[in-house]
Amino acid sequence: MPHPRPGPRNLITDVRGLTVGHATDEAVRSGVTALLCPEGWVGAVDVRGGGPGIRESDVLRPENNFSRAHAITLSGGSVFGLGAADGVTTALSAAGHGIRLAAGSPAIPIVPGAVLHDLGNGGDKAWGLDPPYRALGMAAVAAAGEDFALGAVGAGRGAMAGLHKGGVGSASLDLDDGLVVGALVAVNPVGSVYMPGGETFWAWPFEIDDEFGGQSSRKGAPDPSVRATDPVPDDSKLAALGRFNAGANTTLAVVATTAALTTAEATRLAMMAQDGLARAIRPVHTPFDGDVVFALSSGAVEIGEGPARSLTIAKLGSAAADTLARAIARGVYSAR
Repeated sequence: MPHPRPGPRNLITDVRGLTVGHATDEAVRSGVTALLCPEGWVGAVDVRGGGPGIRESDVLRPENNFSRAHAITLSGGSVFGLGAADGVTTALSAAGHGIRLAAGSPAIPIVPGAVLHDLGNGGDKAWGLDPPYRALGMAAVAAAGEDFALGAVGAGRGAMAGLHKGGVGSASLDLDDGLVVGALVAVNPVGSVYMPGGETFWAWPFEIDDEFGGQSSRKGAPDPSVRATDPVPDDSKLAALGRFNAGANTTLAVVATTAALTTAEATRLAMMAQDGLARAIRPVHTPFDGDVVFALSSGAVEIGEGPARSLTIAKLGSAAADTLARAIARGVYSAR
């Protein structure tokens, strides 16, 4: 069996049917990233941060009766950024995407979303009664395609990873037999993506093809004296930036797969993918973060039944965690 490799783009759009668009406001130093699956894919969500900012997450719970999404929106702007999903919803509806509950009614897209806090980054936030995020959401839909930029763009424009510039990252993994896993992430945690010394990513063991600087091939094993449990430092710089306030930080992620999953199985995929955050950020899921992972299933590949199905889901979850860890490092590497 061949060793799993990234898809041709090494982006979440290697899961066919997905497109991604960014819209960035350089004056505000913020932006929006929209991931589109306008036919409506099975969706799920797992929230583990202590200060999340989310929209329409409950519709993706397995106990509810329409656990599908037509898009996922990630945005800067804290609570103001939740308006980005309004723009994405409007644009998709105008294009005829969504459910219809009555003849002649507008299409109703389901657009869950999550936001990160970037209000203290020095951009012009004096928007008064007209925050830019709804317009940015519509612009992100218009810009969506299979290829997209990584780094300080879209939802990652104003992001910080600890004291370093954060950003948007993505990666994919082809598991063969049509099974593909992809990840998209906006990286804005209080924790560090770097090991002590600020050069080596915590995610270095998972790197493929020098995708974030070739650390796995250049550095070899890290210094054994480095403690893997280093806590958040009592750092005056982080405190001065307000990073020790609940909700001031977060990592927002989407994982997607070609496998045909139920909502409960997609929830398990999101839960397992959270381990990717722990592999790439130390510490994570803190009281200061709003960490959220969405999961999407295209339904393109059937995965059987019984114990073999459960084993496949376990493999998908493991791959999703590794792929998300790689996406986090790629986002910060591209931003810097």
